Amino acid sequence: MSIISKDIQKAVALLTNEQLVAIPTETVYGLAGNIFSEKAIKSIFSTKKRPFFNPLIVHVPSVDSLEGIVTHIPEKAKLLATAFWPGAMTLVLKKSKKIPDIITAGKDTVAVRVPNHPVTLELLRQLPFPLAAPSANPFGSISPTKPAHVERYFKDDIQMVLDGGACRNGIESTIIGFENEEPIIYRLGALALEEIEAVVGKINIKNKEEISPNAPGMLARHYAPKTRTFLVDDVASEVKKHLGKKIGILVFKQSLENTSLTEVVLSKNGSIQEAASRLYDAMHTLDSKNLDIIIAEKFPESGLGNSINDRLQRATFK
Repeated sequence: MSIISKDIQKAVALLTNEQLVAIPTETVYGLAGNIFSEKAIKSIFSTKKRPFFNPLIVHVPSVDSLEGIVTHIPEKAKLLATAFWPGAMTLVLKKSKKIPDIITAGKDTVAVRVPNHPVTLELLRQLPFPLAAPSANPFGSISPTKPAHVERYFKDDIQMVLDGGACRNGIESTIIGFENEEPIIYRLGALALEEIEAVVGKINIKNKEEISPNAPGMLARHYAPKTRTFLVDDVASEVKKHLGKKIGILVFKQSLENTSLTEVVLSKNGSIQEAASRLYDAMHTLDSKNLDIIIAEKFPESGLGNSINDRLQRATFK
């Protein structure tokens, strides 16, 4: 029997009873639990096999919900929240004492966002507590952008995937922290760097940290298929190096038209947004084909191309 359901009231009941529910967002599906339930939060970590040093993102229904969760909001954070919430942006802010340390990996900051998905916003409005919701996948694996992805991962471990359809953006939120009141990007994501800089000016990127990350998604290997994956500028040349192998290729817009290969073209009309929205689903598809290797094409280094390349680089890191 499928665990996928559109029943928001069922999700409310499970979450209130300290259970986990996979929830849709515009970025990826999240594995959600009550932030004030130690049982639920420990269950998130154990279900995902996620290390406790990796902090979680808290999801709230509105900017007003930050009251009681954070103690200080820098001026540039207010500008960003006004511009992009609800949306694919997470802010890392000084936390209040009521936020459990297990959520923040013991840090004095908490990652928080207002997701832009009607189903989850309605769910959050019906709950008397915020939700912690890292991506609904085993730690390090490809993130889920469809209910079926989550069900394949966790059908024996959770009772419900709240069905909100395919995720519109398809890669995780952009995470922004603050150092001396100035914004710093900790994770490239579905909100492009150029859009952020249009609001707050030039911004530094500090998105790699293995030991004690300030935010999720900073580890070198992450978002990874089981199949060995290569990220290259010239896919056709790389294919020639692996003759005799079962090869899957992932390209932006131009097909190789090689019938011996398993190929996914992410956007035939060259839309970077469409490519981002289809990226993880394509990786799930290729990873299920029992291939020897996957060869992915590097994207143009601008806008969401930077975010897609970030995910592909972490998928290929050995």
